[in-house]
Amino acid sequence: MKPVVVRNVAIGEGIPKICVPIVGKTIDEILNQAKHICEIGADVVEWRVDWFEEVKNYESVENVAKQLRDILGETPILFTFRTAKEGGERTIELDEYVELNEKIAKSGYVDLVDVEAFTGDTYVEKVVKTSHECGVKVIASNHDFRKTPPKEELITRMRKMQELGADIPKIAVMPQSTEDLLTLLSATEEMRRCYADRPVITMSMAGTGVLSRMCGEVFGSALTFGAAGKVSAPGQIDVEELRMVLEIIHKSL
Repeated sequence: MKPVVVRNVAIGEGIPKICVPIVGKTIDEILNQAKHICEIGADVVEWRVDWFEEVKNYESVENVAKQLRDILGETPILFTFRTAKEGGERTIELDEYVELNEKIAKSGYVDLVDVEAFTGDTYVEKVVKTSHECGVKVIASNHDFRKTPPKEELITRMRKMQELGADIPKIAVMPQSTEDLLTLLSATEEMRRCYADRPVITMSMAGTGVLSRMCGEVFGSALTFGAAGKVSAPGQIDVEELRMVLEIIHKSL
């Protein structure tokens, strides 16, 4: 399996990379969060644009993306509009969703885009094609905030993401028990061992699933999400504490 290299960051190689989300509503909030992340460090920064109050104005979106690029320098930027049906802040029409992702890929200011894998194959493939033409990597994602599907279903979903051409499949699920956490970890390990020809990202959310955010190097998840202030999903850990745990596990392997 080859890592996905974005700027100077090799996702899928060595210690799992830490991605820190920006969840500001205003331009000032977004830029201030970016400056704070620069101070504490992150391998990747995710701009959760569904939080942005001016997201319907693409000129404003592109302007903020440009400023984020200036602030973050060589730190890779992941652009994500998380829809309400997958735990995000707002709804969006499918055509608008595709257009937004295609435009930002063409802008040159971001390095990765997140596309929800079950938006519809035609829509996903369109975003993947345009992004790749622009040299932008694609994370295909799926989030279940209610439950953890069976292991076979989790693997099927990740394999489908590979078939759609995504550079990195991503699955996030909600555990109802510690058994659900084991299901997610087992699916991750089997996906890496048997089917993955690229890095994958998996996580089990909330307190019960917090272990999954720390042990990716053991089971096969290449990137984890840490918090620098406000979290974007339940169970995210402070980035400095997360880095310490990842390094401890890495040294023991």
